[in-house]
Amino acid sequence: MSELGFYRDKRIFVTGHTGFKGTWLCHILLKAGATVSGYALEPETEFGLYEQTGLRNRMRSIIGDVRDEAKLSAAMAEARPDVVFHLAAQALVRRSYREPALTYGTNVLGTVNVLEAIRRTPSVKSFVNVTTDKVYENREWLWGYREKERLNGFDPYSNSKSCSELVTGTYREAFFADAGSAAVSTARSGNVIGGGDYSEDRIVPDCVRAVRAGREIVVRNPESTRPYQHVLECLYGYLLLAERQYADRSFMGAYNFGPDEESCVSTGELAALFCGSWGDGAAWRVQGDGGPHEANFLKLDCAKAKAVLGWRPRWTIKTAVEKTIEFAKLDTDEERTACLGRQIEGYFI
Repeated sequence: MSELGFYRDKRIFVTGHTGFKGTWLCHILLKAGATVSGYALEPETEFGLYEQTGLRNRMRSIIGDVRDEAKLSAAMAEARPDVVFHLAAQALVRRSYREPALTYGTNVLGTVNVLEAIRRTPSVKSFVNVTTDKVYENREWLWGYREKERLNGFDPYSNSKSCSELVTGTYREAFFADAGSAAVSTARSGNVIGGGDYSEDRIVPDCVRAVRAGREIVVRNPESTRPYQHVLECLYGYLLLAERQYADRSFMGAYNFGPDEESCVSTGELAALFCGSWGDGAAWRVQGDGGPHEANFLKLDCAKAKAVLGWRPRWTIKTAVEKTIEFAKLDTDEERTACLGRQIEGYFI
């Protein structure tokens, strides 16, 4: 993992480490030789990626809610991290309509609490707050949103992440402006896919559940276009950003991490790619369910990350789907753990 040599022997603190993206990130960091501490709620299911890949036994794990400021601050103080990645969130759009107070509490107050904990922990030199591509006011443009576009997500989840961005920007200017303080940035990534995502109301997990049960895949909005990418693509961006700003605070700011134009596909195209790669007669059909508002078109302009950080996507959407299916077809935790490791090594080496 020479490309991630910066992380060897670094102390890293990850919120949301029991989730899908958090688990992948922690495995990368452990392979890079970092000492990793995590702070998150218990995983929602014992069959999640965190448990399947034995991560609980490979790192220091603190079970707690980011809304609990005292516990979070104590955990971070004890870990004395060099770098903090904030991934803990209520990340589901439809759930945010059902539970808006929980969503805002976790995604906004939780961000405040993380930043307050960093203020009290002088060891922290680099902080990346992970938000979403949905922070922008969606005008259904055919071109990608840039980092300076207006922040005003429509639904409670997206809007709470817009608020998290604003909170982070204010803290950066008000409390982390001095040269000796932590470098603070936000990362806005596209819709991620990858092995071990079992979330509700997400297209690829829905595809996997359907084909494994022998059912047709049901697609709600086949024309909606999203910046789909493999989870390793955005995690690479977060890692690169944290490293760059650790050495040079001029790299601080907001960054988009999304796929290239050819990999920005509609939900119907993604379902077709999935069925073609899965085989065995996998098929999909359209069936709306009268659910809440969802944007029809969303794309990111990632020119800043490419020019400033030297980041760029490595896998096409076709490769991303194939890697996801490779993992989804496995039946044992040993096989899944080995597959995750191979995919990480294949991406970074």
